[in-house]
Amino acid sequence: MTRHAPNLLTILRIALVPLFCWLLFSGSQYLSLIVFWIAASTDFFDGWLARKRGLISAFGKLADPIADKALTGAAWISLSLLNVIAWPATFLILLREITITVLRLLIAETTVVPASQGGKLKTTLQIVVISSYLIFPIPAVGVVAGLQTLLLWVTVGVTVITGWNYLGILVPALKRSN
Repeated sequence: MTRHAPNLLTILRIALVPLFCWLLFSGSQYLSLIVFWIAASTDFFDGWLARKRGLISAFGKLADPIADKALTGAAWISLSLLNVIAWPATFLILLREITITVLRLLIAETTVVPASQGGKLKTTLQIVVISSYLIFPIPAVGVVAGLQTLLLWVTVGVTVITGWNYLGILVPALKRSN
């Protein structure tokens, strides 16, 4: 069981996504925040456990980023549906996430591309931004709203830039695999 713990944490992250969304749409903003944080923390712990105990697996390398995208993607879409986050920001982030994930899956048989430091920064920023929108009353006003908006667009920029960097790795790998 211990050798599967990182993968079980990744699966738990995916399993918490519907609960997070249900809580958010039912008006339980702070409970949804707690579930979001629990799910997001599994990203840290599964990676830490896999590296510390030498339990890195091909499944984990593929499933971990998919679990991240499921959690953050559900949050972006949900917050946009609730008119909290602008749809253009959500669109740009999801476009990057879906494109990179699909490319990763297309080359998965020949090449597994682990998360880069930029990708980890992007994920951390996304978690911080989403959390900020869940911490403060929806919708926030004044200075808080301004800071959230600034942080949102910085995060969008980092997301797009890291996506571009991944394309530089994934497109040549896709050409080699064909």
